[in-house]
Amino acid sequence: MSYYFIIAIGLTAQFLFSARLLVQWIASEKAQKVLSPTLFWQLSMVSSFLMCQYGWLRNDFAIILGQLISYYIYIWNLNLKGAWNKLLPAVRMVFLLIPIVAMGYFLIDWDDTFVRLFRQSHIPIGLLLFGVVGQFTFTIRFVYQWRYSRRAGESLLPAMFWVISLVGSFMIIIYAIIRHDAVLILGQATGFVVYVRNIMIDLKSSSKHNKQDFALNKS
Repeated sequence: MSYYFIIAIGLTAQFLFSARLLVQWIASEKAQKVLSPTLFWQLSMVSSFLMCQYGWLRNDFAIILGQLISYYIYIWNLNLKGAWNKLLPAVRMVFLLIPIVAMGYFLIDWDDTFVRLFRQSHIPIGLLLFGVVGQFTFTIRFVYQWRYSRRAGESLLPAMFWVISLVGSFMIIIYAIIRHDAVLILGQATGFVVYVRNIMIDLKSSSKHNKQDFALNKS
């Protein structure tokens, strides 16, 4: 497959990832509190699917692992917001089954999968492990978000979500620089500003609510 076609898939996925952050950022700035828009999760699901394809074509296990874990959390958030059931049943079935079918294909042809993802002489095992840890850190933010939202009973993006995002993103950028992966570098670098800004908005919103509660208690 053409190198430029593979890069185009990766760039499209990263563009959608950046678009979801922009949507979330604008909505949060207007509301002066951190929001979790439905469009954020819709764009996340589509871009995650594309990023899995990019990871496979790039023979990058770190990318694939990270996306598969978060993919179904995106769907869970869409369901919590009531947007998932608005899709046609056939469309929902396709989105649910594609990753499972892909994993089945990988397992059936495991020998080829193992060679493609793990036996690459030009990628040191230490670098691969560092990339996996970076992707795991970046992905665990959605596991945290899922648990936090499940307890709250609504889809939320708490402050710790953005803190974990910063740490994981920094690790992935280092990994991408060593692997000369411009797609990963571009995608992660654009998120830094949004992560920091959401933390600032959350702190400001929390401070405002604390002052209001103090004033009410005092009165």
